[in-house]
Amino acid sequence: MSARPASNALRDPWWLRLPLLLLALAFVALFLVLPLVAVFGYAFEKGVDFYLASLADEDARAAIRLTLLVAAIAVPANTLFGIAAAWLITRFSFPGRGLLLSLIDLPFAVSPVIAGLIYVLLFGAQGLFAPWLAAHDVKIIFAVPGIVLATIFVTFPFVARELIPLMQAQGSEQEQAAITLGAGGFAMFWRVVLPKIGWGLAYGVILCNARAIGEFGAVSVVSGHIRGLTNTMPLHVEILYNEYQRTAAFAVASLLALLALATLALKQLVGWRMRRATQAENPP
Repeated sequence: MSARPASNALRDPWWLRLPLLLLALAFVALFLVLPLVAVFGYAFEKGVDFYLASLADEDARAAIRLTLLVAAIAVPANTLFGIAAAWLITRFSFPGRGLLLSLIDLPFAVSPVIAGLIYVLLFGAQGLFAPWLAAHDVKIIFAVPGIVLATIFVTFPFVARELIPLMQAQGSEQEQAAITLGAGGFAMFWRVVLPKIGWGLAYGVILCNARAIGEFGAVSVVSGHIRGLTNTMPLHVEILYNEYQRTAAFAVASLLALLALATLALKQLVGWRMRRATQAENPP
């Protein structure tokens, strides 16, 4: 008797697959789809005019601008660091390499609230650097610089952690060949390294940007919740909700949800392109 194909031998029976599929769909519907539907339902509870007025409110516009500004600073900064760190870790051996890898992962292990508190202890009115900051009239905590620093910290690992395993898997043979043929460092990076890591880099940047836009804990500690000045979109939603302006709060929250959905769609597209590129480089 011939053995069944491996794919059939490993396939679970329908009576086992169906309950698991229904359980997964119920979980997704209950914890993902239903909350999103509720957000948009409450956002348009008082009509489209009220929804648009909530987004056009001066404080809401200030929160949107600040959120985009912080992301526009934090994401490029972490992108440059991620590329440099991945290059250093995957192409060189040096003392402290393991420590650097652990430090890159530190924001994953530290609560964002604790991270914000650390910045307060360093740059606050009674902080370690408070005398120097006061003498030079520099304000970090309860100002935009503190929000940017906190956001950079919580988004620190995303680009680096996406590029390090990718560059390790790709190896350095093509780079060494380019140098042997006379390519300079910049030309080698631009023409050899960047095309190979492009989609992985885009994937890490998307994740970094999503976290930067939606960060709440660390930013809440260092912002001071000053309307029109230091409130990002998540903080503005919290203030509106605490003031019983539920519909306005959900209107701003729906904008965050739309950004999240757009990020998810872009992430899936980049992931698909990465898989296509991998299959093209390694045909079966």
